[in-house]
Amino acid sequence: MSEYCATGTEADPAPTADGPPFAECVLCREPTEYPESYKGITLCPVCEWQEAQRTACSG
Repeated sequence: MSEYCATGTEADPAPTADGPPFAECVLCREPTEYPESYKGITLCPVCEWQEAQRTACSG
């Protein structure tokens, strides 16, 4: 994955869950790659990709 599409940074990487329970996506309620204890907006891989496409094209 290129740095352009990364959700975290090297200094502050995005957390990943080792196993269930996973947090729900705030848009479609599907399981995400984030642990249930993750604070903030959680998106599943599909919604995360779609959001990246929208923000990349919004200028």
